[in-house]
Amino acid sequence: MGCGMSMSKFTQMLWGAALGCAVACGSAFAITANPNVSIGKPLYVAGDVANDLNPLVYTDGKLDSNQITIVNDFALNVGQGPSKLFITWDTRGDEAWASQDYVYAQGCLHNLAIGSTLQNFKIMTSANSTNGVDGDWQIAAEIGESGAASRGIAIDFEGMSWFRILASTPAIYLEEVSAYDISNGGDDTWFFMGTSITQMGMKQYAVDSNFAQLIHARFPSYYPAMIRGGVACVTSQGVADALKYYAEYAGNVKYWAIEMGTNDAWVGNDYTVEQFTRNMQMIIDTAKAHGITPIIARMIATNPVYSGWQVPQEFLDAIDKLVRDNNLIPGPDFYNYFLAHPELISEDGVHPANPAGGAAMHRLWAEAVAPLYMNKKPEPVIGSNAGTIALKKMRDVKIALPKVAVDGRSISISRVNEPVNISIVDLTGHIVWKGRIGNPADGSLESSNLLSEVPAGNYIVKIRGATTSYKTRISIR
Repeated sequence: MGCGMSMSKFTQMLWGAALGCAVACGSAFAITANPNVSIGKPLYVAGDVANDLNPLVYTDGKLDSNQITIVNDFALNVGQGPSKLFITWDTRGDEAWASQDYVYAQGCLHNLAIGSTLQNFKIMTSANSTNGVDGDWQIAAEIGESGAASRGIAIDFEGMSWFRILASTPAIYLEEVSAYDISNGGDDTWFFMGTSITQMGMKQYAVDSNFAQLIHARFPSYYPAMIRGGVACVTSQGVADALKYYAEYAGNVKYWAIEMGTNDAWVGNDYTVEQFTRNMQMIIDTAKAHGITPIIARMIATNPVYSGWQVPQEFLDAIDKLVRDNNLIPGPDFYNYFLAHPELISEDGVHPANPAGGAAMHRLWAEAVAPLYMNKKPEPVIGSNAGTIALKKMRDVKIALPKVAVDGRSISISRVNEPVNISIVDLTGHIVWKGRIGNPADGSLESSNLLSEVPAGNYIVKIRGATTSYKTRISIR
């Protein structure tokens, strides 16, 4: 097992590549600022200032598990000025970005409790509300099933001062809400894709200064929007298989900051390097196909004293080659840094220590991408030959929610525009009924079924298709 190139050699490569690209590529990787306009603004819940702890903690730019609140109707008055907003939120439940329904992570059962994510909700705007409920409101976006604990949505905001999120069922673990002014095309938007290393280091651990705060302190005109996407136990194959959902829930940002490989290399094996490389190339291609710039970190070193194994050199070489071959900006070198600082690795020998290891991850990401904030002319980053295995870029997406109606024991489903699979599950996750709309034999995109064998009770209807992903609760009597 190799221990990686020296810190000084990699540092020279990182800065040489980043600065060299700044000269050779011109403004290809420039960032346009999107100021945070929600910091210091109190969260209103159902028409009143949220009094759980301090109403300002929900908009302070920090995550803290002590500040969660239960909401299905909440609003912020960010004031008039922005013509467009990018709204983000974080909820806390299982801690993973998504459940096993969306991202399969062998070895970990991510079963997010109902209410852990915002589901079936509207984002509305107002110019004359006084408390987040009264006044005149118009719908800016309508979202159906949403399987991610952290997301961002862009909305039109011309002439408005309030935005309000109204969900069909409460989000029981809302932790943070932020709004960014993207009127000038701001694209300082980041999705942190990763394993439990990212789940813990970039979300779970409460740190003094996170990535966005560190960038803002060094470059005061900028305040990055962070979407935290760590999923414990996930491998590169799990991400590749779930790219549909990554593209759906995190395909509207400028950067994917990727930490991946620890679970592929688990216990020091190197026989999955080729598969890891193929999967990472698919992730890169999919990012580029969506106009996203992927930035890949070198995976964290272990502490063999506790773990009994170390990351094989072959994985580090594969990441370095992917960066070179795809002309990517090098990400942080977690490997050599944590190898030199084993005290920042937890006693399991694999994960960053709480909180110092997490704080180091935020700082290393901020240091690695700092050169991007020195060139301010924005240009799209879409490779001329993004590859043949990238997911198709979604254009002009119009949200049309399926309609599910229950009358006694009859269930009807309509407003779907493609063949879909339907499953009804009880609240323990067991499937009690399965069906399909739009079979080639009849071509129908509506369906009515009698659920004579399903006991009375509360259930969840899941509707899945190539571009459809929707979930809602029903009661059968």
